[in-house]
Amino acid sequence: MPEAPQPSLPRLSLPIEGMTCASCASRVERALMAVPGTSAVQVNLASERAAVQGSAPVEDLAAAVRAAGYAVPETERRIGVEGMTCASCAGRVERALRAVPGVAEASVNLASETATLRLLLPVEDSVLAAALAEAGYRLAATPEDGAAEEAAATAKLAAQRRDLALAGLLAAPFLIGMLGMPFGQDWMPNGWVQLALALPMQFWFGARFYRAAWAALRAGTGNMDLLVAIGTSAAFGLSLVLLIQHGGGHSHALYFEAAVVVILFVMLGKHLEARARRGTGAALRALLDLRPRTARLLEADGTEREVPAASLVVGDVVVLRPGEGVPVDGVVEQGEAGVDESALTGESRPVEKAPGTKLATGTVVLDGRLVLRATAVGGETTLARVAALVSAAQASRAPVQKLVDRVAAVFVPVVIVLAALTLLYWLLAGAGAEAALLHAVAVLVIACPCALGLATPAAIMAGTGAAARAGILVRDAEAIERAQGITLVAFDKTGTLTEGRPRLAALHPAEGLTAEAVLAQAAALQSGSEHPLARAVLAAAGNQPAAAESFRALPGRGVEGVVGGERLVLGSPRLLAESGLEPGPLAALAEAEAAQGRSLAWLLAPGAGQVRGLLAFEDALKPSAAGAVAALRGMGVDVAMLSGDSPAAARAVAETLGLDRVAAEMLPRQKLETIAAWRKEGARIAMVGDGVNDAPALAAADLGIAMGTGTDVAMAAAGVTLMRGDPALVPAALEITRRTYRKLQENLAWAFAYNLLGLPLAAAGLLSPPFAGAAMALSSVSVLTNALLLARWRPAAPAPRPGA
Repeated sequence: MPEAPQPSLPRLSLPIEGMTCASCASRVERALMAVPGTSAVQVNLASERAAVQGSAPVEDLAAAVRAAGYAVPETERRIGVEGMTCASCAGRVERALRAVPGVAEASVNLASETATLRLLLPVEDSVLAAALAEAGYRLAATPEDGAAEEAAATAKLAAQRRDLALAGLLAAPFLIGMLGMPFGQDWMPNGWVQLALALPMQFWFGARFYRAAWAALRAGTGNMDLLVAIGTSAAFGLSLVLLIQHGGGHSHALYFEAAVVVILFVMLGKHLEARARRGTGAALRALLDLRPRTARLLEADGTEREVPAASLVVGDVVVLRPGEGVPVDGVVEQGEAGVDESALTGESRPVEKAPGTKLATGTVVLDGRLVLRATAVGGETTLARVAALVSAAQASRAPVQKLVDRVAAVFVPVVIVLAALTLLYWLLAGAGAEAALLHAVAVLVIACPCALGLATPAAIMAGTGAAARAGILVRDAEAIERAQGITLVAFDKTGTLTEGRPRLAALHPAEGLTAEAVLAQAAALQSGSEHPLARAVLAAAGNQPAAAESFRALPGRGVEGVVGGERLVLGSPRLLAESGLEPGPLAALAEAEAAQGRSLAWLLAPGAGQVRGLLAFEDALKPSAAGAVAALRGMGVDVAMLSGDSPAAARAVAETLGLDRVAAEMLPRQKLETIAAWRKEGARIAMVGDGVNDAPALAAADLGIAMGTGTDVAMAAAGVTLMRGDPALVPAALEITRRTYRKLQENLAWAFAYNLLGLPLAAAGLLSPPFAGAAMALSSVSVLTNALLLARWRPAAPAPRPGA
């Protein structure tokens, strides 16, 4: 017999980064072929992709590529998921999405009804939709436009209100009848009327529970909908049997109200949840709505034309009038005006803008006319990056959520077993089938894991949103947890505690040289540097000299280059010591300048064995620095300072601020080592910095806090970014992260308490099904309401400026 054709094995195209030659391609091919399940591999060096055939999981293939020394690029994507009702649903959605080829990780946020995916391969919407449908859920759109998202949420709430009103009308006779029960009054309608009212409640408004329960059963798991479906069906079925047996006149012997009122309360709870969820996401929607929809484009011939803001490109010139929002990031080319940046940075005072200053998308021109040249548009703007950070933080999962996930995975099966045991116990105790069944129904209804699923994401969304409004960007939930128990805050000095805009206060040439000559040489060296001291030298020189040749930065020490054919070096006292040169008569002047807290830089000509001059710089403290230090101490946090500056300059700042713990002349590595040493002593450290040289220390600290006015490298290494360079935001950041974590813990305590108290009461027959339904709805609403209290948080008012 001829052999049956073999089914073709799946084939995928895996992107690979880091290959540079044929040897790399061979190495990758061997690594992929070694993965169990791989039948064939073809690596294309030109396209940087590997065609892999077989059944090996893509995650195993990616791990093999990484082990071989190459990279598999990952992308992140956020999708909406409809149909989730509890923590069990969130866990099932995560498992379904992780099973999709190409999805490396999936994190579900029940509060925002979204899932964040980490993708190794592009995945089509249809594939994700199929995976979700198999698990019993639906793929939903996630509009980036805040107005569109708001409209969709408003329409959904309106539909819920309509359904709730109709359900309330059907349930009203039962509610009235229940009010009469404590007084011995039978106000319930005729049994057949009860059936007529209960039918649409059970099978129209309750249909969603059956659909979701069936999907859960098909997936081999359970959720809140399964518990409600079983409980209400049991109460409805028992009432129907009794009605047929005894006729419609025995209204008091029926239990339709148990099913009807439970469904009503679940619907009410879900509606209140939806309203509260809108509140937790309000900060992100407000950010997305800051960008104007249109812009006034200035044409080359001087005419102005209104265009969609989305059509602008880098280099376009935009005209801004008073009251108009800024549509793109850019640099002011003409005009002066005050700009309101409060929505983006939390700064309450208008910021004056003039030619050469930067403007960010979403800020508002208050007075004057500005002409702006676009430097960043769309997703590259500050506003877009901030919104992305806030969105990522709100979608992240707190480490403590792992406990919730483990509980949710077994919760529903355990509750069903408990309900069965309750039924059996009351039957054996002689309570009768009706009473036993109602007690079991109460167990099923009150055991809703909704509150467990909402506890942590609701607190994180509300807390990070409140922080963002104040100009504090929290990277993720892990940063919130890492911020707890901070005992020491270590500040960098320049640009963090000080203005970061030093001025050249004094220049002392060596004997035989003029101050003008020394300044000209120093300016030539500094023309290739972006350091604050370089800007001070160039400002003092008054003109832009020709740049030094062979320029090279010496991290943490200074710069060197060739000026006029001679190699010169400009740098710190450390650099002077390393050169082996003696300062000679300038030593006494250096001591006097340092005693005033000034930063020193030496101009050296190593080839000639000469010290050419001494430059002394002043950098004023930020007005809020002293208040920030006092606020931190008031929170029980110690304060230290790490500086690359001279010991004398660092001591002067420390004495002004009252700091005892100071480390000066710190190179980046030494800052890192100092942080590590303090941590070994038992301190939990938050490092605050703004420069490239702070990045290692920011990453090594328990919590890194970067000034948004600093470098991108510093912000990438930090868990928290301050949108404006204000030290007063540091205690505010610690406060809001502490409050958020406290709310998270409170929510988990509430969620667990509801079940730990409610389940035994229901099993003991002390809770009726309608009351259990009300308690279940209240559990979710109370957790969300508690989280929303964070929305009222505002940072403490800054201390008044001296002389204000």
